[in-house]
Amino acid sequence: MAKKAAEAEQEALKPGEEAASELDSVADEAAPQADDEGAPDLQAALEAAQDEVASLKDAALRAQADVENMRRRAARDVENAHKFALERFAESLLPVIDSLEKSVESAAEAADAAVSEGVGLCLKLFLDTLARNGIEQVDPLGEPFDPSRSEAMAMVENPDAEPNSVMEVMQKGYALNGRLVRAAKVIVAKAPAAAAPAD
Repeated sequence: MAKKAAEAEQEALKPGEEAASELDSVADEAAPQADDEGAPDLQAALEAAQDEVASLKDAALRAQADVENMRRRAARDVENAHKFALERFAESLLPVIDSLEKSVESAAEAADAAVSEGVGLCLKLFLDTLARNGIEQVDPLGEPFDPSRSEAMAMVENPDAEPNSVMEVMQKGYALNGRLVRAAKVIVAKAPAAAAPAD
């Protein structure tokens, strides 16, 4: 009797075990499908996140480069402001220098040595003070004509001068820290025209 009861119990358990094993097999089949379906979503999310990180890195590098360029530009602008702050002031002083130079020439022509020497010393002191502040004379006499630093007022034939050289400076030029404030006004020599053949 006990044997029959045990067999009946086993028979009763068989359908439950079969149902459990069926559930396990369905779960095993579903698990890979869930992994396969979830993997592309996760992969796409990872790729999107990596793309976003790359674009943010690029934007950060560009922003850093922009800031560095602005810093350099600002430093250059400040340096130029310091170097060329005197430009207008220098321009306003140039007529005074021209007048002193004319005074020295006039006194020399009038043979007034004392006045010529006095005004000459004032002119030298003035030019030395300007030179200490970065203002230099542009006196191209005898040099090849340079249109970036001189303005040709005329071209004159001169057999004794090198063609295209400055033979006379009518008004000296001035530069502030290498930047031209006023171009020199000059007369440029040109080669004499060939003589016409005699008839």
